[in-house]
Amino acid sequence: MNTIRIGTRDSQLALWQAAQVQHKLNKLGYKTELIPLKATGDVIVDKPLYQLGITGVFTRHLDVAMLREEIDIAVHSMKDVPTILPKGIVQAAVLERANFHDLLVYKENLAFFDATKSIIATSSLRRKAQWLNRFPEHRVENLRGNVKTRLDKLAASNWNGAIFAAAGLERIGLRPENSLDLDWMIPAPAQGVIMITALEKNLPILAACEQINHPETEICSRIERDFLHFLEGGCSAPIAARAYLHKETQFIDFIGVLLSQDGSQKIEVKRRVSLDEAGMIAKDCANEVIALGGMQIMQKDNLNFKVKVLSTKILSPEQCALFSDEFEIHCKAFIKTKTNKLTNELVKQIHSHVIFTSQTAVNALLENFPHYTFDFKNIYCVGEETTKLVEKKLGKVAVTAPSSQQLVDTISTRLKGQKVTYFCGDKRLGHIAKQFADKAIELQEIEVYQTHFLPSKVQDEIDAVLFFSPSAVESFVQQNNTNKLAFCIGESTAQVARKYFDNVQVARSPCVEDVIAKAQQSLMKQL
Repeated sequence: MNTIRIGTRDSQLALWQAAQVQHKLNKLGYKTELIPLKATGDVIVDKPLYQLGITGVFTRHLDVAMLREEIDIAVHSMKDVPTILPKGIVQAAVLERANFHDLLVYKENLAFFDATKSIIATSSLRRKAQWLNRFPEHRVENLRGNVKTRLDKLAASNWNGAIFAAAGLERIGLRPENSLDLDWMIPAPAQGVIMITALEKNLPILAACEQINHPETEICSRIERDFLHFLEGGCSAPIAARAYLHKETQFIDFIGVLLSQDGSQKIEVKRRVSLDEAGMIAKDCANEVIALGGMQIMQKDNLNFKVKVLSTKILSPEQCALFSDEFEIHCKAFIKTKTNKLTNELVKQIHSHVIFTSQTAVNALLENFPHYTFDFKNIYCVGEETTKLVEKKLGKVAVTAPSSQQLVDTISTRLKGQKVTYFCGDKRLGHIAKQFADKAIELQEIEVYQTHFLPSKVQDEIDAVLFFSPSAVESFVQQNNTNKLAFCIGESTAQVARKYFDNVQVARSPCVEDVIAKAQQSLMKQL
């Protein structure tokens, strides 16, 4: 067998988990290679993702890579994996379950348990609902970010504590001394389990993974995930489940819980069955939850709960469809552009080296002159979408960069002592002019369009905002608060957003689809 290519997300925790799988396979004599992958908007070009059954925000990029046969196995936190896998991909193995508990990281002492104005932080609906069910007089605040960020926010806040997954903190060595396992809180289905997937047709890989499979964990995690599946609960339903196999007696204890999002309603079912009867326990318990009113709880909550995202430009129907059902998408243009009238004399002054940093500039130039007017020697672009438009309308692009800073860094040496024309708008940030001046490059800036702000007040319930230009940020903040997550198409937009927003994240590459992918990935992680 050739080297086994192990696909994984590139987070600290994901890499740790993948390394455990790699170590176990290496011990069996297999050669392996870790392949960290970033989540992107990539798709199988001949079929939409939904036809392939690819749905998971955290897993879809690994699924795509596997279906393209770029990796042999993928390593996941099992609780993040949809209960129905894409066609052609199967569960290959699970490792022995780690600490399945949720834990409370607290400040100083636990006296706040008995107080009436205590504040606990978590963005998990399941944890929030169970906490409020037990402590209805407490308040629960949202806590977003990676593990380190959340620990830092807790330390700097007036919160009494925050809830984390014990396995995640312990695996990367970040569990504080002042922490407590919440043994009364039922975990998410398959919490603490590392899962390996592979192609169904790849029999040698499946045989290799079978050797590191942990049977007891496989049985229990399957029951928990089946319970979730039969209830058809997603991130908007607080569903918890825990199955435990007693090796000595071969009996399984199961507990399943469904709550309303505010914790005021709770349905709990328990079973003890022999291992031989385990195949029906999940369905029987799910049916009991439904019979006890579970469907009414889920329907009520699903009507009320959506992650609300605002796009500061009008997205196409295809782009809106990239969001999963947990999201409510609002689109509103916060800027408009107007093409400037250019003279024929100006055309004669344009240099042979030109720069475009936006599709708007390309379109504005072509509204003034037909494409055959120009014979540029070298065209330099910022962003993949701008490059695609330029190559369709004007000709081959010499260099593409994700930001103006990187473009200047890339081309400054080759353009030293030469003249460059930059087609831009009136509200440009001036980055390129300053950087070229420092590099002794003569820059001609031609304003081909004007940008006008369209400020508007939006509902405060918006959870996140998608920004596609620095001007859109400036327009938005004129009438809206900034206690939201900001997702930006590029670093120039992010630099402006950081003046106003505490949490700013940048897409992997400057295209709309990657902004959407970044927003989904981050927001779903908080649910």
